Amino acid sequence: MSIALSVENVSKQYRLGLVGSGTLREDLVGWWYRMRGLEDPTLMIGEENDRTKTGVSNYVWALRDINFEVQQGEVLGIIGKNGAGKSTLLKLLSRVTAPTTGSIKAKGRIASLLEVGTGFHPELTGRENIFLNGAIMGMKRHEINRKLDEIVAFAGVERYLDTPVKRYSSGMYVRLAFAVAAHLEPEILIVDEVLAVGDAEFQKKALGKMKDVSSGEGRTVLFVSHNMASVKTLCSRAILMANGKVAADGNTGSVISEYLNLDKTDTSANEVSFNGQFDTDIFSLKSILVKGKGKDSNSPIEEKDEIEISLRIHLKSDEPKRFHITYHLVSETGDTLFSFYPEEQLMNTGVNQISCLVPGSFLQSGNYSLNIFVVRDRNTSIFSEKDIIHFTVVDSKRSMGDFMGREPGYIRPKFIWENSSE
Repeated sequence: MSIALSVENVSKQYRLGLVGSGTLREDLVGWWYRMRGLEDPTLMIGEENDRTKTGVSNYVWALRDINFEVQQGEVLGIIGKNGAGKSTLLKLLSRVTAPTTGSIKAKGRIASLLEVGTGFHPELTGRENIFLNGAIMGMKRHEINRKLDEIVAFAGVERYLDTPVKRYSSGMYVRLAFAVAAHLEPEILIVDEVLAVGDAEFQKKALGKMKDVSSGEGRTVLFVSHNMASVKTLCSRAILMANGKVAADGNTGSVISEYLNLDKTDTSANEVSFNGQFDTDIFSLKSILVKGKGKDSNSPIEEKDEIEISLRIHLKSDEPKRFHITYHLVSETGDTLFSFYPEEQLMNTGVNQISCLVPGSFLQSGNYSLNIFVVRDRNTSIFSEKDIIHFTVVDSKRSMGDFMGREPGYIRPKFIWENSSE
């Protein structure tokens, strides 16, 4: 398979504050070196783009030594926190701006959707903007005419096609802009988080169209999103950006896991003590423990293990109280898989321990977290906390594992099967 996009040693430096080197001579020297494909000798040593630290330099590297290749027909997800360098990278790939150092080689036409209204002139109508965008991409008028009805139908703006786009809502803007970018047959389609502006129905259509573009038409898609479920569904590969560098590149699932664990403290021990952190007038949470039954809290939880969840609560009241305690099990992508709760619990004064046992071979390998909710008198919520504990289930060695690989999904319940012959 041929390479559609190649990024080699790409860096981008910005100067904070005033634009320019300070003297006309240095500006001309830098321009002359860049024109000849040489490194600009006037470049300053800048700081890494880490927004968690106070900077002392007027120069910052938004991107630093970026290297990756994208195959034709591949869907690449680009993820990372705000300020990691994702948008800067896309602007370089779209040729909105040029890299400070390094080179970008693309095979074919590139269509970009980086922000609402990218490439649209507000005074022109929707129809005129379709032809303008097509012309910018180098398409002939008859080629655009051939796709016009399909673009308009996908965007759902038939009634407003001859209205200036400055009167469109942000959702209409995005629908038409995406329809143009996706249908005018670019070899490389670049889509930023802008799709989040659209409604749920359109997001579903857009994701389906990007799948068709890559798998059915063999075109390349670069997709940036903070929605990990969409990235996991659409992309076969992902790269993680952090502080202007590529922190991880590989299988989408593993890269997403690394991203979600960036800010987490060490969770190898599956027990958390709260030390007054969750203290109310009625009770205080002392600790929560998640472990394999019969194992200590530092041992890994395997798929085959029964999983024991124990919550210790100190009731301050002088008399027993009844509570409903509900857990939500959350996947590594932030999806709530299911909720579970015991019957109404009668707690006595002092420390109470409420335990739950999840059957073995029920959860597949992966990273999980728990949300907890406490309700009194059936309808009065008195406590809720998300991500109260994180834990990991590791892959058990199954006899068919090497042949079949990991089954999709997060849970693997056991059902009752019957086979009857007539």
